[in-house]
Amino acid sequence: MKETVYKLESLMDKGLDCLSQSSEIELTQKLSPGKWSKKEILGHLIDSGINNLQRFTEIQTENKPYKIRPYKQNELVKANDYQNAELKEITSLWLAINNRILSLINQQTEDTLSYKIEINDGGISDLRFLIKDYVDHLEHHLEQIIRL
Repeated sequence: MKETVYKLESLMDKGLDCLSQSSEIELTQKLSPGKWSKKEILGHLIDSGINNLQRFTEIQTENKPYKIRPYKQNELVKANDYQNAELKEITSLWLAINNRILSLINQQTEDTLSYKIEINDGGISDLRFLIKDYVDHLEHHLEQIIRL
């Protein structure tokens, strides 16, 4: 898990640097009407962080395998109106959620990392996979913010 922790820390630093060097116009511009802006992608990462923090926490006490509940990502981005949110607020929220996730990851043991989860397709995996998948997902979308 140390590699995953270092990767998450690095991504948080990289994201903060990118966001702090971007203009409001760059962050709110949409390449097409159906696509998210950089701010909306950041908002999606916040929603993902919130949902995964809840998953990482609940798996500690729930029956196993823990069943992953999907969430409506497009609807959450719209409902939270990240496009019009203050950048400082959503950046702080994104960092705070990921700092909490880092703390939670660092508390895990080999036993807890092996807790079984049921993925949406009915497959079985474990908390270790779920954590790594979260960080990989964050990396994917952060690269979108940087490249757009």
